[in-house]
Amino acid sequence: MLKSEFDIDFYDKNDGTKPVEDFIAELPLKMRAKIARAIGMLKANGPKLREPYSKHLDDGIFEIRVQAGSDISRVLYFFMVGKKVILTHGFIKKTKKTPPSEIIRAKKYRTEYLSRGAY
Repeated sequence: MLKSEFDIDFYDKNDGTKPVEDFIAELPLKMRAKIARAIGMLKANGPKLREPYSKHLDDGIFEIRVQAGSDISRVLYFFMVGKKVILTHGFIKKTKKTPPSEIIRAKKYRTEYLSRGAY
């Protein structure tokens, strides 16, 4: 049987920190569980995962969409060749649209990741 799952990796900054790991660790338990479930769905479905769980934002940047009560969290990510997904960072959503600064940050992390050539 062919491998159908996607590999999920956390982007790590030059100092070794992983913004998405730090973000998830600070969330309440229920939100962490929902994000873990959504990441599992992304692992199983890759680019076939759609709303309400995932949404394309801009230029190959996507977001995992999670809500627990009135709290809304997002984790941004991008795809690599070879069934690989890189989760860049997360944030608590406070506005109707995803702030452009968050998309810019994900693109910056993607550029840094690609410049290392360690994929």
